[in-house]
Amino acid sequence: MDLDIYQVDSFTSEAFKGNPAGVCITNNGLIDSLMLSIAEEMAVPEMAFLSLSDMTLKWFTPKAEVKQ
Repeated sequence: MDLDIYQVDSFTSEAFKGNPAGVCITNNGLIDSLMLSIAEEMAVPEMAFLSLSDMTLKWFTPKAEVKQ
């Protein structure tokens, strides 16, 4: 499986400042267990997953889903 995953610096306009966050944008949604595994691997405070097919946005920490 090929996924594009980005690490961004949030809450800042300067590189290497702010809070690191992961972002994964897919055409179709991923299953929760896969999103959690990716968040664990990325090891940033929060990881965002955007599904373009239904515009669903989910957030995960390395330990659990962040319920909105």
